[in-house]
Amino acid sequence: MTTNLNIKHVAKAEPGKLNLLKLIGWIFLIIWAVLVIAPLLWTLKSSLSVNDQLFQGPLSGLTAPVTIDNFLRILGFGSSAAAEGGSGATLPFAQFFVNSVVYTALTTLGQVVCCTMAAYAFARLRFPLRNFIFGIFLTALMIPPIFTMLPNFLLMKNLGLVSTMAGLVLPTLLMTPFAVFFMRQFFLSVPREIEEAAIIDGANHWTLFSRIVAPMVKGPILTLGIITAVQQWNDYLWPLLIGRSDSSTVLTVGLSRFLAQSPNGAIDWSGLMAGSVLTVLPVLALLLIFGKKLVGAIQFNGIK
Repeated sequence: MTTNLNIKHVAKAEPGKLNLLKLIGWIFLIIWAVLVIAPLLWTLKSSLSVNDQLFQGPLSGLTAPVTIDNFLRILGFGSSAAAEGGSGATLPFAQFFVNSVVYTALTTLGQVVCCTMAAYAFARLRFPLRNFIFGIFLTALMIPPIFTMLPNFLLMKNLGLVSTMAGLVLPTLLMTPFAVFFMRQFFLSVPREIEEAAIIDGANHWTLFSRIVAPMVKGPILTLGIITAVQQWNDYLWPLLIGRSDSSTVLTVGLSRFLAQSPNGAIDWSGLMAGSVLTVLPVLALLLIFGKKLVGAIQFNGIK
């Protein structure tokens, strides 16, 4: 009898504990969401405010008049910023935007195609020293990119590719160790019986890869493309080293140049925030369009 009463007591107490834990979880998530979203909202409001009225008081950034002159100046259509507390500087946004699109598109396409084929080879093909070579790839994952940046820069300099789009793209055009490792894990989850049946029908390795296996893992391939595109679009240090002319400068580096044009060390915060908002819009659109595909690929657990 005592045991039954204890069991009933625990059963009645568990829902309350679960509700308390759920409430604590929701409070934590709300606080975290506010901490993440608040800087983004502040950036947006600052981009729509007059620069010399941002720091007049504790809440002046929230009460400053709304204007789109900062966006016009960044896009090259306005020149009244100096009178409004800005730097009066302009940014060749269109040129830098095209450079960013070309840099991101070429490196993303090259990495997705080459890394997918390399991952399939490591997952399915038998060749000498396969495991040893793949071990070298895994070792490369532990090397910080900053360590290879100087050798790559010296190589591009010796080839005469500094300040060119080719020098910007080539070091990351073909593949990265993470992308090969990422795709190999998904290829290993594809049942071999499907490929064996195709081989009996006369399919070669290229047919197996391009028409059978790759379409089965199109979700992870899309995920790799999104991850690579976002990373390349936000890349700063390597484009800063190589892009020394307008024809090879991407948006992230362009914003730092715009910041350096502020006179007497007075930072044009409104113009800088407007440029930041314009820079993040393509990435945000990409995530909004392919967000569900990305979540579905993360939940991918093989082909049954």
